[in-house]
Amino acid sequence: MVDPRALRSRAAALAAARDLLIEQGWPGVTHVAVAERSGIGRTTLYRHWPDTPALIRDTLEHHIAVAHTAPTGAVRADLIAELGASRAMLHEPVSDRALRLVIERAAVDAAFAEMKDALYRAGTQVLRDIVDAGKQRGELPALLDTDLAVDQLFGPLFFRRLVANRPIPDGYVPEVVDAFLRAHEKEKR
Repeated sequence: MVDPRALRSRAAALAAARDLLIEQGWPGVTHVAVAERSGIGRTTLYRHWPDTPALIRDTLEHHIAVAHTAPTGAVRADLIAELGASRAMLHEPVSDRALRLVIERAAVDAAFAEMKDALYRAGTQVLRDIVDAGKQRGELPALLDTDLAVDQLFGPLFFRRLVANRPIPDGYVPEVVDAFLRAHEKEKR
């Protein structure tokens, strides 16, 4: 059984790291700053997160986990809810700054490449589950490639926000989902 104090300490450290990331950007997230902000000892922080990228990775993974939705079993509604949560996250300062930096640094730094891969897995897992469940229930084509579906659904949001640097309007997510479902409706037959 996990010690509740350890869970509280972890939550306090991740919250402090998230706040520092919002306020000061990546350079502001140091073990010293997180220790001061959270009240957690630096030794404890280093034990759990030996380097800053590990601390930031866990901060972002926690942020992503909190943003995920709980699937209901209705593929359209579940896709809209999950993409809507991602849309909101892409407009939050911590996500926006962190994702841009991780993507930029991943090309030249192995730790960031590893972080990008971990964040991709964490960020797409619920969507993968929704697609796979939709395939099993016959709401999506059984032969639909899950990776392709993730690309087709998340791609427009990430491109619009992180590449074009444009906001994602309210009605955008349902439009993306409906276009995806229309494109794959013929394949079910």
